[in-house]
Amino acid sequence: MILEMKGVDAGYGRVQVLRRMSLAVAAGEILCLLGRNGAGKTTALKAIMGLVRAQAGEISLKGERLDRLPAWKVPGRGIGYVPQGRRLFAELSVAENLELGLMTRRKGRETRERVLEMFPRLRERLDQPAGSLSGGEQQMLATARALCLEPRVLLLDEPTEGLQPSMIALIRDALAGLARAGVAVILVEQRIDAVLEIADRVVFVENGRAALATSPETLRADEALLHRYVGV
Repeated sequence: MILEMKGVDAGYGRVQVLRRMSLAVAAGEILCLLGRNGAGKTTALKAIMGLVRAQAGEISLKGERLDRLPAWKVPGRGIGYVPQGRRLFAELSVAENLELGLMTRRKGRETRERVLEMFPRLRERLDQPAGSLSGGEQQMLATARALCLEPRVLLLDEPTEGLQPSMIALIRDALAGLARAGVAVILVEQRIDAVLEIADRVVFVENGRAALATSPETLRADEALLHRYVGV
């Protein structure tokens, strides 16, 4: 496994969210985290990035302890993060937002060209302010900025939220392509139909723990699991 969480406790102040959280993802694997709102899915991603400190347990990338690093050093280890809400610099241009991603691991023009080949619509809008893009285009840009790190692991928090079906398909195809290239992907989603086609494995998160790991095939055959852990 390239990334592992082992017995992680984490939260906000006195509010504990993760309770002995453990999960792992392999290179080239797409792991989907499902669960109700407040289950701990987003907090798990933030803990990996060091944005929420692990109070117990270990988080490691190829054996290196990430939980011992300051948050600003984690992206430099090769972990890209696309948070919910995209968090773009709205007044900066598309090109400038991409440049910020390239600077993180000192990547250059070749990396930018590969990213723009994945999202050709962004090439047409390089001089346009990020805040003026459509919701789907902003999601493309947030994902592209994370890919400018040439990540070994990519974390995405509800990337299809508010997107029309054509944009969802584009994001889904991009993630599948990354997995084929060996990138490990951890994906938090509420739209189950948007991810089951590409997920290799699904982990249900409940009360801050990884309650059950299963396959997309099992979920399709047993809808009771979705009712139990997601309530749909």
